[in-house]
Amino acid sequence: MGSTSVEKLLENGVGVHFSGLHVDDLEPRNSEEPLATSTTENGYGEPFIIGVTGGASAGKTAVCDMIIEQLHDQRVVVVNQESFYYDLTEEKLNHVHEYNFDHPDAFDTENLLCCMEKLRHGQAVDIPNYDFRTNKSKLPPRKVNSSDVIILEGILIFYDIRIRELMNMKIFVDTDADVRLARRIRRDTVEKGRDLKTVLDQYSKFIKPAFDDFILPTKKYADIIIPRGGDNHVAINLIVQHIHTKLGQQSLCKIYPNLYVIQSTFQIRGMHTLIRDNETTKHDFIFYSDRLIRLVVEHGLGHLPFKEKQVITPTGSIYTGVEFCKRLCGISIIRSGESMENALRACCKGIKIGKILIHREGDNGQQLVYHNLPNDIANRNVLLLDPILGTGNAAVQAISLLLQKGAQESNIIFLNLISAPQGVHVVCKRFPRIKIVTSEIESGLYEDFRVFPGMGEFGDRYFGTDDD
Repeated sequence: MGSTSVEKLLENGVGVHFSGLHVDDLEPRNSEEPLATSTTENGYGEPFIIGVTGGASAGKTAVCDMIIEQLHDQRVVVVNQESFYYDLTEEKLNHVHEYNFDHPDAFDTENLLCCMEKLRHGQAVDIPNYDFRTNKSKLPPRKVNSSDVIILEGILIFYDIRIRELMNMKIFVDTDADVRLARRIRRDTVEKGRDLKTVLDQYSKFIKPAFDDFILPTKKYADIIIPRGGDNHVAINLIVQHIHTKLGQQSLCKIYPNLYVIQSTFQIRGMHTLIRDNETTKHDFIFYSDRLIRLVVEHGLGHLPFKEKQVITPTGSIYTGVEFCKRLCGISIIRSGESMENALRACCKGIKIGKILIHREGDNGQQLVYHNLPNDIANRNVLLLDPILGTGNAAVQAISLLLQKGAQESNIIFLNLISAPQGVHVVCKRFPRIKIVTSEIESGLYEDFRVFPGMGEFGDRYFGTDDD
């Protein structure tokens, strides 16, 4: 993806068009606010739940199938809202052509909510086996186990706020009304043997009004809007990449409770796309790197100790809040780490900043060259700054020096933009009481120990000292 299109995405704010992918209503989230579905400190102890909705015959099933196909290395289950239709009484069966199957009251939402809550907490559930010939559930029900990814698909899954709040990602499949009608006519006449008049009467009497009244209004709740449904391969590829990233982060965060990955949005993904793009100009690289660094610093500050404090407001009222930690310093690993100093100074007025220079010859030849640390570092909380966590060797040497100078391991927070899994393992195993705050977990390392996919030599790109 070229840098120009992503730049436009960022300039346009949250209502954007991303290679055929619409991203709406991504409200900013406080860095310390847990996900709605979280029960663990990091918010990664549960399945990744994706909601896929849209009008009848919009292509929801095709989108789900493509996501499942590309997530072949993950355990994925699909829950269909259609399984939760109420059984029709004999009276309703006698007038089944007058029954509105697209109305919210046609679904047993309480049972759906109960099943999703159980799956979210790792429990197996029995999903009703609804028979559309008899319009009643039949035995046996379908047994479903909780998995890494749960896809909830249906026309009205965004209608109830309780169902919406269970989802980590909400997708609206947006397909033209004429296309949806043509698909429905073909399906109902060919597959179900219905005559054209019956199909059109049902569409005009129930399906179209229900879409306008109940389905279309929920489009505003979508994180992602996919035009053209299953034909939009670019959008689905982006979604799957995002899911892979989140699942990789979840695995490491389950292992190491001291690892924190800031909540990802498509704004953050867009900025990562820009700074990784080889065609991005130096000016843009610095601008968007600074934005990401600021987010990481703000999140890191949220992990500092605090104490309660009461103040008198201008209205004469008492406000009970918290007081910032005052014994704080920043330590940058020269020279990439110096790129993070401005963001730290902007957040912490007058903060002391020390330096550590480590000469790196390949990966094994770590050599401490220079350090300048606050004399009272033993009494301070320390923010260690380095944008890239690769092998972890430089970080280990820097942290070891801080400990030798009296810093407490539990008082060190390591801030970086991207972390390779190998580096996370090395640092977290060696120093289980420090905290690592990053904006994204990478895929791994190349044979020459560079981060993959990475963003190149960060210091050279940031300070303009590369070959160009």
